[in-house]
Parts: sequence; C-alpha cells; structure tokens
Amino acid sequence: MAFHEVRFPASLSFGSAGGPERRTEIVTLVNGFEERNSLWAHSRRRYDAGVSLSSLDDLEALIAFFEARSGQLYAFRWKDWSDYRSCAASAVPGPMDQLLGEGDGETRVFALRKTYRSGGESYVRPIVKPVAGTVTVALGGIAQVEAVSWSVDTATGLVTFATAPARGVPVTAGFEFDVPVRFDTDRIQISLASFQTGEVPSVPVVEVRV
Repeated sequence: MAFHEVRFPASLSFGSAGGPERRTEIVTLVNGFEERNSLWAHSRRRYDAGVSLSSLDDLEALIAFFEARSGQLYAFRWKDWSDYRSCAASAVPGPMDQLLGEGDGETRVFALRKTYRSGGESYVRPIVKPVAGTVTVALGGIAQVEAVSWSVDTATGLVTFATAPARGVPVTAGFEFDVPVRFDTDRIQISLASFQTGEVPSVPVVEVRV
C-alpha cells in the first residue's frame, strides 16, 4: 500500500473531531430478540482535519499536505490527541505499560499492541506506527537497552530482540504512536469569505489497514 512516513501537522490535528467506529450487523428476530455480529475484528477511526483550522497559514499548510499526498492516493501518520500513548493520558509511557507476550526461547520478534479493558472484557489493538524515540522495552520487568538487546521498526511496530527472550519471561513495552490514515476525499472545497467568518472546510480522514 502507498504510504508516506510523514505525520499530518500535529498542531492542526489538535482539536479535531473523530474517534473509533465499529461495523455491527444486527438482525431483529420475529420474537423481538436480536442477533448481533461484529463484521470487523478491529475498530477503524475517522477524523475531520478541517475542524481545528484557525488561520490562513493553517489553511495553506493543509492544502500543501493534501497536494503532497495526492489526495487519497498516499496514506500518512495522524496524531490522535485523545489516544496516542501506551499508558493513561495523564501518565508518561514506561517499559512495562503493555504486555506484548511471553518468551519461548525461540521467538525474537514481537508486535507492539495496546490492550483496552472494561469490566471483564478487553480488546487488543495492533500498533503499527510507533513514534521514533518513544519506545521502551522490558523483559521480566527489567528495562532493556535499545540497539544493544532490541530494535524497533517504526514503520511496522515490530520489536526484534538480539536474543530470543527466555521461556515464560514477560515481554512489555511503552510507547507513543500514530494512526495510519488517508484523506477520505479527493477534493477540498474552500470559500475564503466563509473561512474568514468562522466556517471551516470539512476534510474527512479515515484509518487504513497496513
């Protein structure tokens, strides 16, 4: 898939509207009960990049970014200010935030992920676009040194160890991450007069699978 490893200006995504969506099929039976089936294993996020525009400079930056991505053709990184850390929003990411798995003495590659819990249920979200310089890793609660015992591919979210973690050893990580998205339109319609009076263009952005 065509992807540019560049982030949409974070100053423009701040304040944008959006969040996760699910696709659920619901069938109402003749007795009034429902059968519900989730069609997607993972949620998909949608945003509006136009909401946070506040100046002509912002508008110019948006148009430049849109043109450089050729509209919908190239996907890119997006900072979701409401959810971009492996930890709580008020905390700082640490190497024990998220469990990636357990060592078996053979596996050297582990995928970054974030687990969302509520009650007795949980959802594991794959993290494929970690932010460079923010990833930390621990084995059995002991922080490991990057470039010595492990490395991370920030284009895929895969952590590779120099030596496979021993059997039963918890592999954990902390990080910041972006969402892989593309513009959900090939056209940005702008009225400068309307923009100057407070109306902003709608610029839909949608998460993509990578």
